[in-house]
Amino acid sequence: MTLPSVFEPFKRDPTFYPSPKMAMRSKQEDIAYVAALYSGTRVSKPDFIAVVDVDPHSETYSQIIHKVELPYYNDELHHFGWNACSSSLCPNGRANSERRFLIVPGLRSSRIYIIDTKTKPREPSIVKIIEPEKVIKVTGYSRLHTVHCGPDAIYVSAFGNETGDGPGGILMLDHYSFEPLGKWEIDRGDQYLAYDFWWNLPNEVMVTSEWGVPNTIENGLALQDLKDRYGNRIHFWDLRKRKRTSSLVLGEDNRMALELRPFHDPTKLMGFVNVVVGLKDLSSSIWLWFYEDGKWNAEKVIEISAEPTEGQIPEILKPFKAVPPLVTDIDLSLDDKYLYLSLWGIGEVRKYDVSDPFKPVLVSKVNLGGIFHRADHPSGHELTGGPQMIEISRDGKRVYVTNSLYSTWDNQFYPEGLKGWMVKLNADGGLTVDKEFLVDFGEARAHQVRLRGGDASSDSYCYP
Repeated sequence: MTLPSVFEPFKRDPTFYPSPKMAMRSKQEDIAYVAALYSGTRVSKPDFIAVVDVDPHSETYSQIIHKVELPYYNDELHHFGWNACSSSLCPNGRANSERRFLIVPGLRSSRIYIIDTKTKPREPSIVKIIEPEKVIKVTGYSRLHTVHCGPDAIYVSAFGNETGDGPGGILMLDHYSFEPLGKWEIDRGDQYLAYDFWWNLPNEVMVTSEWGVPNTIENGLALQDLKDRYGNRIHFWDLRKRKRTSSLVLGEDNRMALELRPFHDPTKLMGFVNVVVGLKDLSSSIWLWFYEDGKWNAEKVIEISAEPTEGQIPEILKPFKAVPPLVTDIDLSLDDKYLYLSLWGIGEVRKYDVSDPFKPVLVSKVNLGGIFHRADHPSGHELTGGPQMIEISRDGKRVYVTNSLYSTWDNQFYPEGLKGWMVKLNADGGLTVDKEFLVDFGEARAHQVRLRGGDASSDSYCYP
């Protein structure tokens, strides 16, 4: 049967999928958009969004084919996201929206860039800039971080206020004008520190995590602040009422609860979070948070020890004579079966089978850079820094990895210099480093990767 032409103006964005299972059957990505920064380096240039060709059949495969150069200095690009995604297909979503614009905040500047990728996907351009003064005036927040496309608005997390103190939280942008609307929180209770956030939309649950306020992180890691000024809690919220309902402490001696990865299947009220450092032994840990017996619970399911060494280590680690794993990013495949970890300190990417989320099983690991391993790319290219940001393709077969954490922290842990790179891991089975794929960013540093059409951490779903 042929639908009448009246339906043609309401065609759904073909990159939106009701469920993660359907998204896994989408076509392979051909373009990656990558945050690249000169902030904190020896080079005085504005940051840029790199357009990387990830199509293995292309003549420009593994190359930067375009740069969206920013007009200002020292934005410090970090995380960014889409204006709309599969959450638009939720019952209260806006199904006539489209995945067209990248929402790119400066972590250090609090400026927001709106980049159009539809007109020329391989040569996107800035179409709007929201200045930090406006963001601060309307929301009271600054130092912008995570971006998620919700069904009702665009959500952006922030570390703190204009003076660099707390509380940190979440602000909202209008879906159409991208103008800031205000603070998201109505009743935050004693929540003060902020970092990441995500949700389970059908159950109307928001989850947020903790790092620190700008004054304790912008100038680098201060060891004396670790115990008292870096977070170790996750918070649960009523998404509709915008009210914190409970909080969990992830170990009294643990600090920096960072990336939240809820299960993509919306019938599962659970997810993972990485804790970067344990104060007693420098270990990193992964915790499973879950709803059971009418309350939220958290259980440590993975622990990774520090590596003792008398070798070459940065000044900040010399008192410990060890290299901490520093698990600074995690990512969960769309089928909720595999969890990937980046060990930025040691220099590893690990793949765990989390079919039983309470008992993860290590499947494979590869060495990339790192203070401990100092492993080069199979091509022979030196990999400075360590694996940091991870992004998984929708079909789960490819993993893209970049190496910058945060400019001042880069300089502390890799004082010999960190040059940006992006590598691809083949993940159809165990993990192997793709010998043909290496993007050299030179003096610029590379952070988050977004895949055209969506990836494992860009979309949320309302149907299983």
